[in-house]
Amino acid sequence: MKATLLICVAVLGGLMAAPPARADDCVLPPPPSKIPDGTQASQQEMVSAMQTMKQYDGDVNVYLKCLDFEERQKHLGPDDAEARHNAAVAQLEKVAAKFNDQVRVFKAKHG
Repeated sequence: MKATLLICVAVLGGLMAAPPARADDCVLPPPPSKIPDGTQASQQEMVSAMQTMKQYDGDVNVYLKCLDFEERQKHLGPDDAEARHNAAVAQLEKVAAKFNDQVRVFKAKHG
């Protein structure tokens, strides 16, 4: 029984000493699958979409921090980190622009 306990402790100790996540673990979150049409959406749909956008923005920011960490740890080269960062920001800006367009349409229709 002592040998089994020592093996378990050794395995757990090895897991605790495992290296931190690698750049491959930095996963760009998918953009929201749907942005409501401002001409037809209800207020609740627009509010829900706004909450989804806030969550997406937060998720992208976590991804960017992950990239930054991986670059500082030398797990990701500066050029690759910059390319991934720029692609993520461009995608976020594109989705945010589409959402903001629909918000303006919604507000124009509903006063």
